[in-house]
Amino acid sequence: MLQYLLLFLLLTAVHCTAEPSTRNSSKWSHYIQQYENAISLQGNTSHTYTCGGEYMGVLESDLGVWRERGGIKREEFIHAKSKGVHYQIVNGKLYREKDCLFSFRCKGVEHFILNIIEDLPNMELIINVFDYPKSHKYHSPLPVFSFSKTVHYWDIMYPAWTFWSGGPAVSVEPTGLGRWDLKRISITKSAKQWPWDKKKSLLFFRGSRTSSERDSLILLSRDKPHLVDAAYTKNQAWRSSKDTLNAPPADEVKLEEHCQYKYLVNFRGVAASFRFKHLFLCHSVVFHVGKEWIEFFYPALKPWIHYVPLTTDTVDIQDMIDFVKDNDDIAKSIAVRGFEFVWNNLRPEDVECYWKRLLIEYSKLLLWTVDKERDYSLIS
Repeated sequence: MLQYLLLFLLLTAVHCTAEPSTRNSSKWSHYIQQYENAISLQGNTSHTYTCGGEYMGVLESDLGVWRERGGIKREEFIHAKSKGVHYQIVNGKLYREKDCLFSFRCKGVEHFILNIIEDLPNMELIINVFDYPKSHKYHSPLPVFSFSKTVHYWDIMYPAWTFWSGGPAVSVEPTGLGRWDLKRISITKSAKQWPWDKKKSLLFFRGSRTSSERDSLILLSRDKPHLVDAAYTKNQAWRSSKDTLNAPPADEVKLEEHCQYKYLVNFRGVAASFRFKHLFLCHSVVFHVGKEWIEFFYPALKPWIHYVPLTTDTVDIQDMIDFVKDNDDIAKSIAVRGFEFVWNNLRPEDVECYWKRLLIEYSKLLLWTVDKERDYSLIS
């Protein structure tokens, strides 16, 4: 009789232990299915790509329209000159028209071109250093380089100036966000101080109100601070508390200090957000809102593989936070893969190599011989 009693107790214990997992799996089956589908489609994600190879689809897509048109005509280029800064590469030297409204942004662009200048043929190009793209698909394409765009634009994407200099200047980054080579080191160093089990289980955000898409998260944070720590900071357009949703502006927080949180969120700004690539270095789960605005490397990052896709709907945000809390192993695996991809495939040398391949392929499309403009400045 005793042995039957022991067997009954053992089976009961096993059943009780398994029940929460079964109930949990059923509750989140929709998200778990998306995660498992993404894993099965992705296959082996551990390998490292060489020379920006993961991003070649973007390059081919951006230049494809010009290949279909038989190349870039001189008159098309002239029509585009008002859309950005005119650069020329002639006999291994870089020249630029004298005026550049955002000097640090131009320096961020020039840094990478100068590093590869000896490998580049003669060419000229128009580089847009404003936030917004210039060549809308409502019109015929113009050969303009922009750092970010949506599917509604023809612009050719290049790695943003912020990989070197010219990013937003705030109190915690007084000279402007830049030096990706150094930020990679400082953020990963901070991440080591906050291993997964020591991170706070909160969804964290600090940033200015460059887009109203961020409002729902800020309001949710005020209502449910046990789930979300999100607040608006000042930006250059700030005039009163109305610009921070009727609350005093919060202090800015260094990217390195984001690493103490398990869940970090990325929104678009005016265009794509410069913070996105930095968040992965914290070994935290990145929640990414929207897929319209991209930089050249965005398409290589896959939802549920490298980040958690999120909408601006308050219910969706709460559900997703509850999901990652209930499925900590899945959350951690996404954080690990996101970090590994950015660390291994978005190195400074990968950025430089993308620049090189982009400009060499672009130069093949120019249908005229480049003559140096007399009054252009030598950049060195």
